[in-house]
Amino acid sequence: MKIVVTGGAGFIGSNLVDYLVKKKHKVIVIDNFSTGLKNNLKLSQKKVKIINKDISYNNNLDRIFKGVDYVFHLAGLADIVPSIEKPESYFRSNVLGTFNILEACRKNKIKKIIYAASASCYGLPKKFPTNELEKINVKYPYAFTKWQGEELVKHWFEIYKLPYISMRFFNVYGPRSRTSGAYGAVFGVFLAQKVAKRPLTVVGSGKQTRDFIHITDIVEALYKAAFSKVEGKIYNVGSGKETSVNKIANLISKKRISIPKRPGEPDRSLSDIKKIKKDLNWRPKVSIEKGVQDLLENLHHWKKAPVWTPKKIKKATKVWFKFLKKK
Repeated sequence: MKIVVTGGAGFIGSNLVDYLVKKKHKVIVIDNFSTGLKNNLKLSQKKVKIINKDISYNNNLDRIFKGVDYVFHLAGLADIVPSIEKPESYFRSNVLGTFNILEACRKNKIKKIIYAASASCYGLPKKFPTNELEKINVKYPYAFTKWQGEELVKHWFEIYKLPYISMRFFNVYGPRSRTSGAYGAVFGVFLAQKVAKRPLTVVGSGKQTRDFIHITDIVEALYKAAFSKVEGKIYNVGSGKETSVNKIANLISKKRISIPKRPGEPDRSLSDIKKIKKDLNWRPKVSIEKGVQDLLENLHHWKKAPVWTPKKIKKATKVWFKFLKKK
């Protein structure tokens, strides 16, 4: 099959590209390398076509999608603080960019688009485990724009009959996860601190939980979604298990310090994955212990990552506290 992967040089995208190449598919990567890295594609770069392009602008997109069978739309901007500081950039990338991709798909009659949505659309959910019918309650521009992208994908299915599956990712981790840019994901922060022999900065009590899902499980879910007969569905993609930040810290290092709890962050995260298990015959395979151990055996990846100290974190999250604290 001829397949387009937008954001194919990113964390999730590059792992998916490697998987598709192994399956002998013809792959086109679209990425503007604002956050993705060419080095992420070193295993597959000789076997894929790489197009350096910003999907916010619809220049020649239609031509690129000619003869394409499937599209994995993973491109977009992430992180909370930058989305509060630069909402226009997030709207352009995550909403307008999705519109442009959908139009290219529609005009070229592709078989199915798989959209990378976000569990951040649930905000502070009231029910655990959280299923796909939970009320949408977006808390910041990143979450809002990813949800708006999903709404566009749904609408193009309803009006133009463009087949889709939207996958709401929970906390994805694993090899090639982003190590630069805004302060954010716990693994990037902790592992860089481990390499630098600094204490881990645990937010609040550390008792808060997240649903961590390994990248290899995500890639398998994406692949099954594309090549299934299912269309017009939304799925949670998580491990179906909640792990405390303290447990993650214990698996990585004994040194730790506490920093203030951030407003607007959920205390719990737990996905209900019964729907995707039933429809796509998919289930997560990598335990959190095995996933963390694999990362610890490849610590060199975090040697050049920024090392966050309490002082740097306080400065980086100043906007977070300003806009998300309760009035």
